[in-house]
Amino acid sequence: MSTSRIRTPCIGVCSTVFGDTVCRGCRRFSHEVVDWNAYSEDEKRIVWRRLDQLLTLVVRNYFQVLDGERLAAQLDYQNLRYQRQMSAEGWVPELLKAAGRQPLRYEDYGLQPLPAAEGLTPRELYDAISRECHALNQAHYDRSFARPVQSTQSTGDLILRAAQEKGLVGSGD
Repeated sequence: MSTSRIRTPCIGVCSTVFGDTVCRGCRRFSHEVVDWNAYSEDEKRIVWRRLDQLLTLVVRNYFQVLDGERLAAQLDYQNLRYQRQMSAEGWVPELLKAAGRQPLRYEDYGLQPLPAAEGLTPRELYDAISRECHALNQAHYDRSFARPVQSTQSTGDLILRAAQEKGLVGSGD
């Protein structure tokens, strides 16, 4: 198996089996979960980019990453699993989840907490970030996919159109 192959965002907690259109674990859309192994590497990158952009948007409400290399080194030292293809902001929730209710010296991880993080435990921050990120992904799904579909459109056509609307890929013109 090639080490350059794009890995799945799956974390082993899938809520799409219960009818969610957006997985509460990995935040992919239900059709992305089902079709992941059939996606090209470029299609997988589009999904990863969306997940990273939305997570980064939320994390920046709570933290400023001052030193991504320090954060990565600390995550490696702590032997925490994180997705290297994501931005440093995308790694922050893994740190928060692992810390649970234990206080963290964020500066040791190259992070500066912002006022919105004040007084919250790492677990409370993780839960808040997860809720907000899920809501953003659900809104993106509703905007991009919860609309009438012409019988001639495939899921791939919808994914491509949504990616073009977001500027993630060119229009092919």
